[in-house]
Amino acid sequence: MVRKVVTWVVIADGARARIYRNDGPGRGLDAVPDRSMTGDRRRERDIMADKPGRSFDSHGQGRHSMEPTTDPRDVLERQFLGELADMLQSAANAGEYDRLVLAAAPRALGELRDRMPRAVADRISAEISKDLTKLPSGDLPKHLAGVMAV
Repeated sequence: MVRKVVTWVVIADGARARIYRNDGPGRGLDAVPDRSMTGDRRRERDIMADKPGRSFDSHGQGRHSMEPTTDPRDVLERQFLGELADMLQSAANAGEYDRLVLAAAPRALGELRDRMPRAVADRISAEISKDLTKLPSGDLPKHLAGVMAV
């Protein structure tokens, strides 16, 4: 008996990820239960609600507010994408999928590539540099037609 090849389709941006399963050409997409992820979607002004810290001039009596050294939304996005990469690695190690199609916002896709463990990167069969997270599930197959037969 021939074992079917399971493809996971990951639709992601910097704070949301939906995972779909495809069991072969013409089989459509099914949401993978308990695998969707949502990160922190707060706006920067909500994250940085407190007043910035203050520092003294190195010479004299002046005081100035301190600017954060990193964008807090970037930090949250990198953290979320790291968690997504870890989850994909755990699923790959458990043999839950054979191939992977990534469709992500360009910035998120680049960050995912950087964080992707070898076990996951070797399973990537296609990448789509486009944010499809707001599309209804029924519209996804036409966006994936160029990379796989859904």
